[in-house]
Amino acid sequence: MEERSGFGYFLLGLGIGVAAGILWAPRTGEETRQLIADKAGEGADYLKNRAQEGSEYVRQRTDDLKQSAADLYEKGRTTVAQQKDTLNAAVEAGKQAYRDALSDVKATPTPAPTNTPAGNA
Repeated sequence: MEERSGFGYFLLGLGIGVAAGILWAPRTGEETRQLIADKAGEGADYLKNRAQEGSEYVRQRTDDLKQSAADLYEKGRTTVAQQKDTLNAAVEAGKQAYRDALSDVKATPTPAPTNTPAGNA
């Protein structure tokens, strides 16, 4: 935000300087036109340099953001894989516990039913 207002002040100063130079300069028309052309060229060079700095900054920030996104993606992928492995292990443990309980039930002999009347004993 400060860079924009600084740039605006630069342009304002440039315009005031050119106007003051034209009004108070004891130069011929040809010299004045050359001075204006030189100053305009300096302004254009300044703008080109600022644009290059800005594009380099944007490029650097873009690369940083891409790297951060890639890191976050990889971290999330790793976390999901770990959770998947944990869940699979829990499911397998549950299945094994079920099998163990089922084999314990099958291994336990059941008493033979007796056909004695309840009232005869």
